[in-house]
Amino acid sequence: MFLAIDTATRQVSLALHDGLSVVAEISWRADGYHSVELAPQTALLLRRAKADPARLTGLAVAIGPGSYTALRIGLGLAKGLALAHDVPLCGVSTFDILMRAQPQAEGKAIAILQAGRRRISVAPYRWQLPGSWELAGEMRVLEWPMLADELAVEPEYPVFICGEIDEAGHDWLRRLKERVRVASAAQSLRRAGYLAEIGWERWRQHRMDSAATLAPVYGGQA
Repeated sequence: MFLAIDTATRQVSLALHDGLSVVAEISWRADGYHSVELAPQTALLLRRAKADPARLTGLAVAIGPGSYTALRIGLGLAKGLALAHDVPLCGVSTFDILMRAQPQAEGKAIAILQAGRRRISVAPYRWQLPGSWELAGEMRVLEWPMLADELAVEPEYPVFICGEIDEAGHDWLRRLKERVRVASAAQSLRRAGYLAEIGWERWRQHRMDSAATLAPVYGGQA
C-alpha cells in the first residue's frame, strides 16, 4: 500500500494506492489547521483501509512550491513515517501533481498555485509523448495583472490554465476571452490519488529519495 500526502497549500489531500487502484482518498481545505488535522485524518484513512503504517510499500509527499508552514507539516509526517518504519519515500512537485489530472491538449498550459499576498506561483507545461505533461520552463512568482499582460500578447493561444484560481484570477482571465481556456473546478482540485500514482511509478523505477535529506521548495508563500 502506498500512502500519498499533499499539504502544500490550503488544499490538503491524502490517498492510499494498492498498485492497481486508489483504495481510499480524502481532500479538504485546511485553512491553516494543517498541524491539527493532518495526523488524525491520516490515521483515519489508514484505519478505514485496514492499512498498517509499518507495512506500507512506500510514501509520496508534495514538496512544493507551497506554504512554508504547510509544507513542513506534511513533509515532517512523511519523513517521520518513513524513518520510523523504514519505508521508501519520494518527493513530488506540487505542480506535477496538479498537471497529472489534466487531459491531453495541444499547445501551452500554465499551472497555478496561490503564493500569498495576492501573488501566484506559475509554471509552464507542454504535453510530451508518449503521454504526459512535462515542465517547459521555470517556476515564477508574480501577480495576476502581470500574468494577464503576458497572456494578452502570447503568440500561441489559447493557453490552458489550471490550478488555484481565486476570484481575482477569474476576473483577469475573463478579460482575455478566447486567449485562454480555463480548467473546471474539479480538474483544478489537486488530488493525492494522482500523487500516489506518481509515487508508485517512481518506486517501481527505483527513483526514491532520502528521507534524511529531502527538502521542500517553498515558492513564495508565507
